[in-house]
Amino acid sequence: MISRTDSVSLSNMNVIATKHLGAGGDFPRTSLLENSFFTQNGPAADTKPTASDNATTISASSVSHGDFQDDWTLTSFATMPKVSTYLVAFANGPFAHLELTFTSAISGRVIPLRVYATADCVEQGALTLETMAKILPLYEKLFDVEYPLPKLDSLIVTDCPAAMENWGLIIGVKDGYVYDPTKSSIKNKKKVVVFNSHEVAHQWFGNIVTFDWWDGFWLNEAFATLVGEVLMLDEIEPSWRVHSGFVKKELAEALRLDALPSSHPIQVPCPDEATIGQIFDAISYCKGASVLKMFSNFIGQEIFIRGVSIYLKRFLYGNTVAKDLWDGISEASGMDVATMMENWTLKVGYPVVTVEETVEGLKLRQNRFISTRNVKAEEDEVLWHIPLQLLVVRDGKTAINHDLLLTKHEMTIPLQDVANTTYKLNTSTCGVYRTSYPKDRLVKIGQEAGKPDTPFDLSDRMGLVGDAIALAIAGLSKTSASLSFLSELRNEKENLVLQAVADSLATLASTWWEQPKDVRDAISKLRRTLFGPIAERSGFDDSTEDDVDTLELRATAITTAAAAEDPKILAEYQRRFTPFLEKNDESLIPSELQESIYATCVKKGGEKEFEKMVSVFRAPETPDQAVAAVKGMSATQDQKRLERVFEIIKREDRSINYFVHSIRALSVNPFATRALWRFFQDHYDYISRRFEGSLLITAVVPICFARLTTEADALAVEKWAQSVDSSAFSQALGQGLDRVRLNAKWLERDAGDVEGWLRESGYFE
Repeated sequence: MISRTDSVSLSNMNVIATKHLGAGGDFPRTSLLENSFFTQNGPAADTKPTASDNATTISASSVSHGDFQDDWTLTSFATMPKVSTYLVAFANGPFAHLELTFTSAISGRVIPLRVYATADCVEQGALTLETMAKILPLYEKLFDVEYPLPKLDSLIVTDCPAAMENWGLIIGVKDGYVYDPTKSSIKNKKKVVVFNSHEVAHQWFGNIVTFDWWDGFWLNEAFATLVGEVLMLDEIEPSWRVHSGFVKKELAEALRLDALPSSHPIQVPCPDEATIGQIFDAISYCKGASVLKMFSNFIGQEIFIRGVSIYLKRFLYGNTVAKDLWDGISEASGMDVATMMENWTLKVGYPVVTVEETVEGLKLRQNRFISTRNVKAEEDEVLWHIPLQLLVVRDGKTAINHDLLLTKHEMTIPLQDVANTTYKLNTSTCGVYRTSYPKDRLVKIGQEAGKPDTPFDLSDRMGLVGDAIALAIAGLSKTSASLSFLSELRNEKENLVLQAVADSLATLASTWWEQPKDVRDAISKLRRTLFGPIAERSGFDDSTEDDVDTLELRATAITTAAAAEDPKILAEYQRRFTPFLEKNDESLIPSELQESIYATCVKKGGEKEFEKMVSVFRAPETPDQAVAAVKGMSATQDQKRLERVFEIIKREDRSINYFVHSIRALSVNPFATRALWRFFQDHYDYISRRFEGSLLITAVVPICFARLTTEADALAVEKWAQSVDSSAFSQALGQGLDRVRLNAKWLERDAGDVEGWLRESGYFE
């Protein structure tokens, strides 16, 4: 797929576009060794294009024959090692660049690193370049395998799907690769570092060694997610606490999606192009990474990485299947890794471990967890190898048993005086499963988690929050019980735990969006009660002495209170937004609160506030300001302005990524949720053309209807789907339908329960 923007051209072969170049087909095992192509120079020296490719440039000469005249240059590139066709890349345009080097500790070679971008944003690529220079030697050390190419470039462009790990020429989108230290948020900084580390991880895992066929694609992405976004970031940014962040983001998303009946195994047969395009989802990335992380923790991270190194060295410049990796890790660990991994990767779903307290100890039972309904007998035949990680507190001392493995349907763990013992399964939330405790035990765990000296670590408490709301949504417990549990954490100090609480309450609010106003107001009061005091203590203004946790805690508390319409927060938002509205002075708007302030002031404002967002979106100072602006205008409650939003995002002169940002914001705007679904149906022909060939279509489709809340809505979506060719997104369509039915059943079952709890707890006015 070749895309052009003005005088910039670039390639994106991932996943099945190489055939359009006549390169021999879209097979991971297909290899190319050399590339040459023509580039057309502009009439003035300062517009002369720069050509870049996987390999280094070896010559560039003018051409004047045949169809080409003097303004053409033939650029030839050095021979590459064997490279899979989907990793072939080239680009041409008026690029400027920044440059650093790194010295290989293995060979002593000095390797140039460059970041290319257009002149208007190349300086904002400094963090990308610095991250590359910092992590490349660490990856060499981690894998004990040298980076083999003579250079590594990253190209920053306006419009591409996130990033692509082309060997020697990584290509990434602006809002994931540029960072302005004077204006960008810590959220944006993290995104830039994460994107870079993930794609650089692929230079080894995916490029030096590549999967044999597309059913092994998941292993590339799961491994780059684990190593690039967790293990490597923990090395270079320990204050970010990425292991706990993984619980909140990747593990939570994996558990959410894989609990749906329409889920799929991590490893999926890929007989055709339509199937290949649909496996780029949270199952491949997030569940895959979560399973790898679970067994890395069980085996030991050092041994796990040693096995990976064995695998890489054994298959340099070759193609592999998953068993080849399991063999390497088995060799390093002495364990039968293939058997442990089999059902996790080849079977759909994951288990819930139900705990029963007996006189002997803990009786455990594993069953498949499905969030929308009871599990059928034929769906409950899989037995997973589950690392239990049992924590027990006795006489003030905490002990963790790392060796327990549940491999049968049931097992009993001896434990004396269970009723008076503090315990918890899945220590540090390393396991890919839910845990269902007896009701009385959940109350005790909540009380224990709320203590200042709790034995449950940060990840433990986050996992408990996730399990509480997930089990309620699935009907395995009452939502009132989960709300009581969340309330026990009212004195929590850790940002990541409070983020998990805020996310759970946001899920409740976004599902209850069509319930009676007094109920919705009571939910808002609950959110204000928990987060308003934290927001007031945190204050609005950042300090140069604030660490990352302080910045993020302030943002979590204030944005949650704002979403719940805390009057003090709304007034302060308006005070800070007014100078920006009237004088374009944004000095009072902290970067961490920019999105929330924009959206809230548009929601509460009128035409003037809306038009301000439109003007900012058209001429943003930074890519993240453009994202904030498109989300901001999508928060309007006025139907005529919503029509304007739909018209603006339809314009094809802006990146399709902004279209996705907008519809995500529209989907959680209760004044736009149903309008978005109508827009999608009315303009489906346009949307299908706009996203033709893009993997983003599988994200766009469910976003446009998955917040709906009735069985009638689900039937209407099914009827619409019968009228179109949904083969390119059938998997995502099924997942979205499951979400609608999940919402409907949760409301039908627990609407009264939630209202009763809110009344008893004093949240009704």
